[in-house]
Amino acid sequence: MSLSTMTVGATQETTSKVCAVPAPTVLPHIQDTRNIAPADARELTKVFLLRLDALEEGTHEYQYVRNTLIEMNLTLVRYAVRRFSGRGETTEDILQVGTIGLIKAIDRYDVSRGVEFTTLAVPYIQGEIKRFFRDTTWSVHVPRRLQEMRIDLARAREQLEGQGVHEPSAADLATYLNVDEAEVTQALVAANGCDSDSIDRPIQASGPQQQTGLVADVIGSEDPALALAEDIQALKPHLAELDARDRTLLELRFGAEMTQAEIGKELGLSQMHVSRLITRVCAHLREEMLATD
Repeated sequence: MSLSTMTVGATQETTSKVCAVPAPTVLPHIQDTRNIAPADARELTKVFLLRLDALEEGTHEYQYVRNTLIEMNLTLVRYAVRRFSGRGETTEDILQVGTIGLIKAIDRYDVSRGVEFTTLAVPYIQGEIKRFFRDTTWSVHVPRRLQEMRIDLARAREQLEGQGVHEPSAADLATYLNVDEAEVTQALVAANGCDSDSIDRPIQASGPQQQTGLVADVIGSEDPALALAEDIQALKPHLAELDARDRTLLELRFGAEMTQAEIGKELGLSQMHVSRLITRVCAHLREEMLATD
């Protein structure tokens, strides 16, 4: 579709007249902005921006001109979105964010400065997308300086790998960016907070061994036996400090699982005395364990 085929009311307009200045009072009626060639879109954008500057905001014609400018320049948004693909967000979401940047560029464009519209629009679009990734896609709160460094680290890693450095270390990245290695390490750790996933997501298995179920089904949980093993190891030195009688009492009660009456019969003590001795020994061991912690 070329400019020569666009109609102005019931008359034909030539390319030179469409691009004329000052702002035309009658604009081409564009039925489908998707069929406009890029070169024609650039020229029409100039004409529509001139007209938009002359119109009163809020009028019907103002809305038509503004909406048409947005539709004609969506190719700029699609161009910018390509740089941000593969970051875990859908293309549709990024397109919407980039379109916000385009709208801001249209609303803030000053025709009197004579600057090419794309010179203003592309940085606005890219800036809006970067702000989206920086501020809204992090799963946990991370300081902004670390969020921004994540982008610098990604570029530095790409450059170093291009120079033959396989899997650049924190020191390599720090040297390349001329920053402190500790700050790089902190930014690498913080980058883990950028992405998250639901544990209720179905497992996406591939290969000969198909696996079904949810991610939560394969996540390990704390084994109570581990805590028990730790407690036993911590208890050993305190048991070694007990005298022979106290150790025998504990061994018979908790090792052999004998009743207090059976222990009393074994050691020639009353059941009441055995109960008091075991209670005293256990209280002593508990105090020692708490003091150690």
